[in-house]
Amino acid sequence: MGFRLSKIYTRTGDKGETGLAGGRRVSKAHPRVEAMGEIDTFNSHLGLLLAELAEAQAQHAGLSEVIEVLSPCQHRLFDLGGELAMPEYQALHSSEIARLEQAIDVWNEELGPLQNFILPGGSKLVAQAHICRSLARAAERRCQHLNSEEPLREEGLAYINRLSDLLFVAARIIAKRQNVAEVLWQEARKQDA
Repeated sequence: MGFRLSKIYTRTGDKGETGLAGGRRVSKAHPRVEAMGEIDTFNSHLGLLLAELAEAQAQHAGLSEVIEVLSPCQHRLFDLGGELAMPEYQALHSSEIARLEQAIDVWNEELGPLQNFILPGGSKLVAQAHICRSLARAAERRCQHLNSEEPLREEGLAYINRLSDLLFVAARIIAKRQNVAEVLWQEARKQDA
């Protein structure tokens, strides 16, 4: 991908349209632009999670492994954004999906079975991981909406789905590595009739 921005503002989007690679102009409310925006928001929050993990890793053994697994995901999300902007650009490969699945399996084995629903919280890091998970789901919904109108590559759709799964398990592994109890959901008490 050789194209680089040399000028940040172009004034071409002031009327509510934006340009995609190849010169196609679309509304900023177009499903493709919406999907790209959700991926960007998600990637920004993932960057925040990684920064906070980096700050905390000196105090909590095992967080460096989480950073190692999640760091490449920012780059792959940027690749996915590139695929959305330039449908002929194909950067994501099934090997990256397999990498996420392997990390999920390893962490799940360490965690053991989930005994109850858990809530986002327990620590700032755990909550941020859950924010990233929920943003991954939002990005996936936007991508699936676009896919219903303009078919996308299966690898991108699978990647964003698996990444949300990884972040759920990452939130749990972060809690374990921080020695923080997970916040278990408590069902509302039934009212007497």
